[in-house]
Amino acid sequence: MFKKVSPYLGKYKKYTMLAAVLMILGILANILPYFFLYQMLGPLVRGEEFDFNYMLTRVLAIVICEVLYSVLYTRGLVFSHISAYNTLKNIRVSLQGKLEKQPLGNIKDIGNGRLKKVFIDDIDQIELLLAHAIPEGIANIFIPCVIIVVMFVVDWRLGLLSLIPIIAGLFAMGMMMKVGYSGMDAYYRSATEMNNTIIEYVNGMEVVKVFNKDGESYKQFGEKVRSYRDFTLAWFKACWPWMAVYTSVLPCIALMILPFGSLMILNGSLTLDRLILVICMSSGVGPSFLKALNFAGKIPSLNYKITELENLMNHPPLKEEDRKVEILDRNVEFKDIHFSYEEQEVLHGVNLSLEQGKTTALVGESGSGKSTLAKLLVHYYDIDSGSIEIGGNDITKMSLEELNNQVAYVSQEQFLFNTSLYENILIGKPDASESEVMQAAQRAQCMEFLNRFPEGINTQAGEGGKQLSGGERQRIALARALLKDAPIIVLDEATAFVDPENEEKMNAAIDEIIKDKTVLVIAHRLSTIKNADKICVMKEGKCIATDTHDKLLLSCQEYKKLWDASVSASIWRIES
Repeated sequence: MFKKVSPYLGKYKKYTMLAAVLMILGILANILPYFFLYQMLGPLVRGEEFDFNYMLTRVLAIVICEVLYSVLYTRGLVFSHISAYNTLKNIRVSLQGKLEKQPLGNIKDIGNGRLKKVFIDDIDQIELLLAHAIPEGIANIFIPCVIIVVMFVVDWRLGLLSLIPIIAGLFAMGMMMKVGYSGMDAYYRSATEMNNTIIEYVNGMEVVKVFNKDGESYKQFGEKVRSYRDFTLAWFKACWPWMAVYTSVLPCIALMILPFGSLMILNGSLTLDRLILVICMSSGVGPSFLKALNFAGKIPSLNYKITELENLMNHPPLKEEDRKVEILDRNVEFKDIHFSYEEQEVLHGVNLSLEQGKTTALVGESGSGKSTLAKLLVHYYDIDSGSIEIGGNDITKMSLEELNNQVAYVSQEQFLFNTSLYENILIGKPDASESEVMQAAQRAQCMEFLNRFPEGINTQAGEGGKQLSGGERQRIALARALLKDAPIIVLDEATAFVDPENEEKMNAAIDEIIKDKTVLVIAHRLSTIKNADKICVMKEGKCIATDTHDKLLLSCQEYKKLWDASVSASIWRIES
């Protein structure tokens, strides 16, 4: 357990140890009153004369011990919580660092529900284990062990008797942990599936309502919730019998000692005051052991959670090198690119050159590999084989920061943060002046809708940019790319949501943006890219032809088919 959590404790490890020491002293102060109680009962049992001062000092000693217990234990909890919350911070920061280096495809495969559960729910649950299970568990198991040693010193026979319920309780605890750990995998897996299903159900509510799929969608939702319930109850049901054993046996040490101790007194092998001392001490063993074992039951959960967190981010990070590279030009070369999604290869030896200052378009049917090729340029994934070079430099030999400085990517679906539109645009260049941001917004044709808002560019975008239409979100994203002013631009259906009235303005803005840039553009409407310097025709993960629009119409049947379909779509009308 300590091996798992130790790397994340860092400098706060000493706080955890200090908390354990303070709690040990606190529990010791809480047990000492039993010894003073024995001292008060001893003279009464022996029939000695009542000594008021003697009794008063013991009473005061008990009060002082209880005060010390409260102060020391509380102070120990303060230190343990300082350590716990800083450890949670370290875990989250570590996971965030690993997450940033993961291919985006892996992150999407994990799912929003699981990521939310990991970063919030699971890590929050670790706090209970770190703040209480470790320091309190150590303290509550250390003191009973000391007491048992003292009991053996007082009378070894009573010490042995006290071990019987402890061994029985430890055995039951071990069985519960064994049974519980075997079902932990299924339990957490069902919880993850339920979280992902809930998020999918909420996000897809609009589609569910529009297409009247409430019953079918809710059925899946209900199945996952019931599955989680069944796994949880089955897991607890397997643990409950063993839990009942150790919670009922451990507090009964005195009941085990009392009858046999009474027999020893009757046969003269034990004095009454020694039996009273052992019984008083046994009162401090059961509750402490019970508390320690309750924490021990959570230790496998701590190990499991940290292991699960680490395994979640255990995918190989994107290949990059943190070194400065000299980029002499912005020519881009795709050389014999092979790439697979999981086990299925989707790009088969693609070769393509993007010339500096010129526009290259990718066309092809859906699923032909256009967007995948574009995403590989911005290093969304690592390729299986081949290389992608910018100015002769392999992008895997560059840092992600250096690569991102060279490439601006505008896709069909753009995410806006729940902050002002001004700050959303500013992401493109955080040190930009207000005039630069406003100029980028103007060039991206944003002013038309910004002027409609009472707060203008300072209007809040809403969660995921819900305050804007799809076309407005894309124009904000385009303004972000304009502000970034990267020498290489990737446009993946960047005008997909633009309405016909503003399409001409957007195309004019894009023409201005891509001037003197190396551009890779993807568009389903071929009319928007027919003037590209070069068009690459993709089919089933291969580049089957590369040339200008006019030449491809004559030489490539696949391109001619796509063009004819595009023309037909552009003149399609509804007729009565």
